[in-house]
Amino acid sequence: MKRTLSVGLLLLCCCSTLSLAEEPQPPAGSDATRGVLLAPKAFRAAALRVEPSLVRIEGFGGVSGSVGTAGFQSPGEGPTTGLVISPDGYILTSTFNFIRKPPVITVVLPEGERKVAKLLGRDETRRICVLKVDGVSELSVPTFTPRDEIRVGQWAVALGVGFGGQEPAVSVGIISATHRIGAKAVQTDANLSPANYGGPLVDVEGRIIGLCVPLSPQSRDEAAGAEWYDSGIGFAIPLAEIEDRITALKEGRNFQPPFLGVQTKTFGDPAKGVKVTEVAADSPAAKVGLKPDDVVVALDEVEPLDPVHFASLVGRYVADDKAKLKYRRGDAISTVEIQFASLPEGAPNVKSSEQKEQSP
Repeated sequence: MKRTLSVGLLLLCCCSTLSLAEEPQPPAGSDATRGVLLAPKAFRAAALRVEPSLVRIEGFGGVSGSVGTAGFQSPGEGPTTGLVISPDGYILTSTFNFIRKPPVITVVLPEGERKVAKLLGRDETRRICVLKVDGVSELSVPTFTPRDEIRVGQWAVALGVGFGGQEPAVSVGIISATHRIGAKAVQTDANLSPANYGGPLVDVEGRIIGLCVPLSPQSRDEAAGAEWYDSGIGFAIPLAEIEDRITALKEGRNFQPPFLGVQTKTFGDPAKGVKVTEVAADSPAAKVGLKPDDVVVALDEVEPLDPVHFASLVGRYVADDKAKLKYRRGDAISTVEIQFASLPEGAPNVKSSEQKEQSP
């Protein structure tokens, strides 16, 4: 989608830091000129509305870190960002920040006070988790953007406090897509890096579009997606629609990716459904009797268009979820209830023998 603002505007905005200084008033001129000059002010104003809800997170100790990709720290190293979600000290951030499993986690609150935090529940399908700090009250909680108000092409502002300095760093882009990675994430071309992970993506009104996390349609590795940092391919988890999940995370529940245990290929011309090529032993698919050459017709009444789409459909669930799977064997159509398992280490979930999942 073409943008209406110039490249010069983006260079001005994308790596700016916030300032409370009075903005100069734009000179008289065309609406386009005034819009270009006012846009940075709008971005900074939006970021300032969220700044009281940002915290800096640091982990100390833990397992040895792997060698980081050139240009940023190894996963879980260095300070990063979190978002206050309740006045009494619940904080949402990314699981990426705890890959090294640090035994000590601290949070620097907006007023500068440092607190030890406890890691509660984790959602590994969305790469989000909840921390809790005690002895606090009246923390500032931001407003979430309703999912149905998130539009492709709208401005998006990413904030991070892990870059150093006293003020959040800001990058600006647009929403590139609204239902990515199993419909769990929105995609943005605002530059994101590990210092953003766990921080917010906000709209121009200062409402939270989502929480910035590393994700990849090609891998479930716990650091997958971080290799795209500052590439214009970034993801954020919309928060307005997952209040129940956040409540469960506060209670200490963990959510793992689903495992079905089949490999598939495209079926039909034109493609319609997917044909099973392999079934893993003792997998949920094997337990309900799926066999090679069965054709999956629907998953909870949604017809898979091809293996990539089928993988996306499965990705909407978590381990232990149940779903109705309809399949055809010869001329007979059967419906079974499957219960997804946790993903065995090193095992594929839904894999195509003809296609690999496409990059965003």
